[in-house]
Amino acid sequence: MQIGLFFGSTTCYTEMAAEKIRDIIGADIVTLHNIKDEPLKNAEQYDFIIFGISTWDFGEIQEDWESKWDDIADVNLNGKTIALFGMGDQQGYGQWFQDALGMLHDEISPQTFTQLGFWPNDNSYEFEASKALTEDGTHFVGLALDEDSQYELSDERIATWVEQVMTEYSETL
Repeated sequence: MQIGLFFGSTTCYTEMAAEKIRDIIGADIVTLHNIKDEPLKNAEQYDFIIFGISTWDFGEIQEDWESKWDDIADVNLNGKTIALFGMGDQQGYGQWFQDALGMLHDEISPQTFTQLGFWPNDNSYEFEASKALTEDGTHFVGLALDEDSQYELSDERIATWVEQVMTEYSETL
């Protein structure tokens, strides 16, 4: 099994989360891809893909993702297994917490793939609104990280999420 982990990172926080995910799963299994340096089309070579994105300012998409946004529709994700994670600031931008994560989910949703890693919207988050919530509001469409106001929770959240994703993946085999 090989996993392609594709991310965009302006301030290195998304990249650091991607590296932590890789290190937990194993560098022999996970290959990191900074989308700033390569086409999203490269995701097609993997059966299992993780996408990492951050929300900027007032619900905006991180600049590397924004520059490749129109390319997403040309990437064939049908039949793949996909997990998502996002970065956001729930205190500074609580009306738009994890919006880019939700927008990425919506952008790829027309394709037919298996999605893993829905993350609980539990009492540890405090925000006003998010496009990354499932319809019933009980989960985010992927791991929700906040390096601005909850950095001390990130390592545990990443470890728990990776275990969840890998367990869910093994159940699909």
